[in-house]
Amino acid sequence: MGFVNRVPGWAVALVAIALYPGFGLLIPVAFNWSLTQFVSANVIGASGAAVFAIGWFAAQAERARRRHLVEWTADLRRLDGEEFEWLVGETFRREGWKVTETGRQDESDGNIDLELRRDGMRKVVQCKRWSARWVGVNEIRTFGGTLLREALPGSAGIFVTLSDINRPARAEAEKMHIAVIDGRELYARIEKVRRHEICKTCHKPMLLGHSERGWWFRCVTPGCDGKRDLGPEPGRAVELLTEPPLRTG
Repeated sequence: MGFVNRVPGWAVALVAIALYPGFGLLIPVAFNWSLTQFVSANVIGASGAAVFAIGWFAAQAERARRRHLVEWTADLRRLDGEEFEWLVGETFRREGWKVTETGRQDESDGNIDLELRRDGMRKVVQCKRWSARWVGVNEIRTFGGTLLREALPGSAGIFVTLSDINRPARAEAEKMHIAVIDGRELYARIEKVRRHEICKTCHKPMLLGHSERGWWFRCVTPGCDGKRDLGPEPGRAVELLTEPPLRTG
């Protein structure tokens, strides 16, 4: 999974081809291996290719789930820690960053949940899915120590939380040049990168909805009655929502 999450699909396909029919068929025939060796190589090659193929499909399903989090999540407090990191990562990804998830829920992750890269820049993100208490100075200072350990300046750090950040913590973050994103700002950033269906009448975003008659997009602009019927099956709605966001400009 570590491999298939880091390389494009064509690279996974090449590995699968190298295993089978490469190692599983061509090499045994070319070197005139015995029947026992041929069968063993065939089984190993086929099994290896299947593992990488299944891993790739699993990775695609996981990515679709992460996109669902951005499109469908209204109350971020319902997400667990891992889902929250996925959502934050997908938000940064849609903002143009190359994102690597490094957080671990069951082991130490060094206080770094995401690594962001763009135009030669590297930033690290710590995600705190707190919603019941303030983030204080100690959390910011601990994250600052993480940046120091990674030989990164404070400006390379982003601290994301669902909570509010108290004044001393904000002042400490500003002094260390650490960017902080609280729950209110996070909601706003997610809304900006959500994929919207554009109304053909007024060219404003439409809202996805569902009724007993099926799925539809409805324009919410005052005075506009634009609507697009998607039918009773959710497949088309899911397809639209899991596609990458439209790029403009």
